[in-house]
Amino acid sequence: MDFASQNLTAGQLNAVVKKLGGEEGVKKFLQGLSEVVVKTHIIDCDADPFLPNGWKVEEHIKGGELTWNPEKITLYLSDKQKNGMIKCNKLRKELKGKLVLNANVLEYLLKNPHLIPEEWKGKCVFFWGTIYRDSDGNLYVRYLNSYGSSWDWDYDWLDGDWGDGRPAAVLAE
Repeated sequence: MDFASQNLTAGQLNAVVKKLGGEEGVKKFLQGLSEVVVKTHIIDCDADPFLPNGWKVEEHIKGGELTWNPEKITLYLSDKQKNGMIKCNKLRKELKGKLVLNANVLEYLLKNPHLIPEEWKGKCVFFWGTIYRDSDGNLYVRYLNSYGSSWDWDYDWLDGDWGDGRPAAVLAE
């Protein structure tokens, strides 16, 4: 706990010290904190994905349980994206065989935004493992985007052109 950020008064801190049994109690308490607990974040990539209103799942690549580790995720850009634009359907074909993450990862990250890597800010990170079809028959893929200090999802139509600000979230091989 960061006492400074809690705006505790000297009297409140003294009360805490007293409750812990004085200086010796505080030392004993702090020794007990020497063991660091690391929470593992497991994402069920086999679950049915969230369905926006009126949409259906066209394709959902299942991936078992994913232990979240941003160091094992790459933001993939095709050479054509790096040098200009690529038609979305061509990019979809290029991504076949790559370990693209599905929308379950997007949903998990929205619920746990502290897990989203800082370098993703300012990018539209796409989760190609889940393709949706709307009621008009159009295909879409959802992406994660930062809006100021918060994160949200949006989607793009699979008939447009995509540039370098639109990487795919891919599990490193």
